[in-house]
Amino acid sequence: MTLDELQASLLDCQRCRLASGRTQVVFGVGNPHASIMFVGEAPGFYEDKQGEPFVGAAGKLLNELLGSIGLARPDIYIANVVKCRPPNNRDPQPEEVNTCKPFLLDQIQFIKPQLVCTLGNFATQTLLSTKVGISKVRGRAIPQSDFVVFPLFHPAAALHQGNLKSLLVEDFQKLKDVLKNMKQKLTDSSLSESSSPTQDQSDPEAIQPIQMNLF
Repeated sequence: MTLDELQASLLDCQRCRLASGRTQVVFGVGNPHASIMFVGEAPGFYEDKQGEPFVGAAGKLLNELLGSIGLARPDIYIANVVKCRPPNNRDPQPEEVNTCKPFLLDQIQFIKPQLVCTLGNFATQTLLSTKVGISKVRGRAIPQSDFVVFPLFHPAAALHQGNLKSLLVEDFQKLKDVLKNMKQKLTDSSLSESSSPTQDQSDPEAIQPIQMNLF
């Protein structure tokens, strides 16, 4: 199965109660080969209407934050833990999260990001398998087996609680440093491989530099 086939398989998903109240499944959008992925909680009103994550006020703030560290939406992939809008934007229920979690993990497997930025409690707790709140882990790079998780406050929470916005801006600057360090390590690794005496430098196919397509 491919990412597109996974999306097609969920277009008429009826696996949980959210199916009855949604306008459409909000699968995710962006670069399918992105090195950095953002994961939110669930679609809101505008996301449900347009079929795309983070298109309302929270999406506008996210775009501004991305721009502040030299990124744009086409550089990344964005998805939510839950693919259908909960009624009245209530919190997703545990059974709804558990139903959708395998599809999020499939998305990550297909995209293969090196860094997954979790926005808010639900995304963070889902991917870290923890009950620890976002305020205790935000702004930290937390290595997992196949990628690094970087928890951030949800932009919607920052809009409703003004004191969180400055913290979110601060954490995005930390994210910029994390990306810079990851880029440097990959560059160093590439240089090390290319200069290895065990490789045949006359054979262009023998040199396989590691790259992050984000940079």
